[in-house]
Amino acid sequence: EVAFDGTNIWVTGACATGGSSVAKLLASTGGVVGTYTVGSSPYGVAFDGTNIWVTNQGDSTVTRIGATR
Repeated sequence: EVAFDGTNIWVTGACATGGSSVAKLLASTGGVVGTYTVGSSPYGVAFDGTNIWVTNQGDSTVTRIGATR
């Protein structure tokens, strides 16, 4: 799953980041800006204009990350 916040692309999934994190990629270059720890088996990701929301399938939780982090 991916979400775009206007500047960055946020990617979930074990193939992209490992079992409990999401990657923040600079949209203009694809370079990794950072990785952020979330719950187990992140699956869905959405941007609400301020925050990135990640659903974590493995432990039935939701993680909020400030998009400007």
